[in-house]
Amino acid sequence: MATSLQTPGVSRPAPEAAAAIAATVPKRSRWRRSIAQPKTFAGRIVLTIVLIFFALLFLYPFAWLLAASFKPRGEVFDNALIPKTFVPENYLEVWNQLPLMSWMWNSIAIAFIAATAVAVSSSIVAFGFAYFRFPLRNTLFGLVLATMMLPGAVTMIPIYLIWKETGFLGTWVPLWGMNLFGSAFYIFLQRQFFLGLPKELFEAARLDGASYWGLFWRIAMPLSVPSFVIVFLFEFQASWNNLQAALIYLNAGDVDEFTAPLGIAYAMTKYSPTAGGHGDYQYVMVASLLVTLPMLILFAFGQRYFIEGVATQGRKG
Repeated sequence: MATSLQTPGVSRPAPEAAAAIAATVPKRSRWRRSIAQPKTFAGRIVLTIVLIFFALLFLYPFAWLLAASFKPRGEVFDNALIPKTFVPENYLEVWNQLPLMSWMWNSIAIAFIAATAVAVSSSIVAFGFAYFRFPLRNTLFGLVLATMMLPGAVTMIPIYLIWKETGFLGTWVPLWGMNLFGSAFYIFLQRQFFLGLPKELFEAARLDGASYWGLFWRIAMPLSVPSFVIVFLFEFQASWNNLQAALIYLNAGDVDEFTAPLGIAYAMTKYSPTAGGHGDYQYVMVASLLVTLPMLILFAFGQRYFIEGVATQGRKG
């Protein structure tokens, strides 16, 4: 007698049940799983070699930078991954040559404020688009997304004139002030996450007397930590590496107020022989390496939320 799989009100033979379950698995998922997991030993060896090759390819610039930071002036650009002459004193002398601590502190403060501002403001706007039903909601959301189509060069001059009229040129405010109004890309990401939350949670909270702000702050935000963290990480990295905004809005005469990217660009000019320097680029390499460390540490601590946030952004309501 054939074995049966019993469910409430349904009796189905086991082979048919297996076939039905297999049919529910998307073909694309089965295809990806078969590609990602080679069945033969030779296939796994080939996949391992390919992964190692690309890993080394991506690690090469970092290894080159690390080696160059330990070299003397005349050997910085010899492309050797093992320095002929180790000069660890570069890591001590760089603090005397450049105001690196001030640059890194400025970048950390600006990036933290910018990332927090855009993560909170984008979450509020995204929750409004996800929860509330109002006329022309989809049209307005489409207009928000349409702002991503504008190149940054188109809005650069108008934004500069706005900050000039408000008197904030030469301060940090232009580097994070625009983030108070959200970002179209982050609004889209957060909205997709909010649409995946069970509506029953919000309905039950409303019956218990929760305000709209309470729905956002007490229910939506605690459940959206992964997406909030991924927005924070993206914006922190973008602000940390933002050379253009710092170059435009910060006072060129106050070197101590520079951010790390602008400071490194200044150091490249300072040590350039064409600008009267002596070609001490080893200090630039040390500064570049030290500036990279905070981002590595940030992503190491936020990796779990980063992966979880990426995996949940495809939810749809």
